[in-house]
Amino acid sequence: MELEESRLSTTALARKLNIPAQQLFATFRDYGWIERSGESWVLTPKGEFEGGDYQQSRRFGRYIVWPDRIEQHPLLAAIESNQRINAASMRRYYPRLHPRQINRALAELGLQRHSIIGWELTERGKALGGQQEESQNSGAFYVTWPHEVIDDPVIHRELTRQSDQGYPVASADDAEPDLFATGAVSCVGVDGHSLASGLQTRVCNWLYLAQLAHAYHRALPTEEQLLADFYVPEGSVYIDCWEENVPAHALSAKLRKRELYRALKLRHIEINAADADRLDEVLGRGLLAYGIRY
Repeated sequence: MELEESRLSTTALARKLNIPAQQLFATFRDYGWIERSGESWVLTPKGEFEGGDYQQSRRFGRYIVWPDRIEQHPLLAAIESNQRINAASMRRYYPRLHPRQINRALAELGLQRHSIIGWELTERGKALGGQQEESQNSGAFYVTWPHEVIDDPVIHRELTRQSDQGYPVASADDAEPDLFATGAVSCVGVDGHSLASGLQTRVCNWLYLAQLAHAYHRALPTEEQLLADFYVPEGSVYIDCWEENVPAHALSAKLRKRELYRALKLRHIEINAADADRLDEVLGRGLLAYGIRY
């Protein structure tokens, strides 16, 4: 007796092929295998010819399934080379960056812009192969890119730069660095600020890409000469970075600032070394608590 061939839903097939499910639905639609009918996808005669069928589920209702052998189809074999990626899938190559950071970086390069309906493609982004997409679930706009966009020298440079978060500022005469020099290593942010640490560079880049005006080493409104690491004029918020190992002389100043923030009821946020990889959560929520949207 011949065994019944196992079948996969489109989502399960996409997972098996390691491609976004929305991309596979779009591919099948573009090749005329399926089409939209109201809120559901339905098979076309061509899709039925290729082995598509329906399966019923109490939880999901009726949905399309495909035979296992479909993954050997030339159309699907070609998807890998023509695969499009978005900010979430680009994180595979820049794991230290969150999709939101990647989207902001692409916007800063003028390839897309943020609006109330999501990320909208610009003419410059279109020239690099970007395509405007719309989420089937939320209706929000987003952009997909040809896979080779990560090899674009400018995009790769900027995302690598932000992924590394901080890098030494080259000296004017390109002299070799003094390996025995004391003091903090100077780093430069995307906005050109010369910063004292990788954590400060991450915060500076986050603020810049969130399009929040900010000052570096801003004096507190006190007679004492104390400087906040950052100051956001919108909302009057001071931000200080606490490195993993704070030198004794710097620790006393930071503790004194903490006292003054509380005594003067100044708005402030502290960013610890452990927060470096979750600035959206810590810094983002902190600013939202003060009514600053980004």
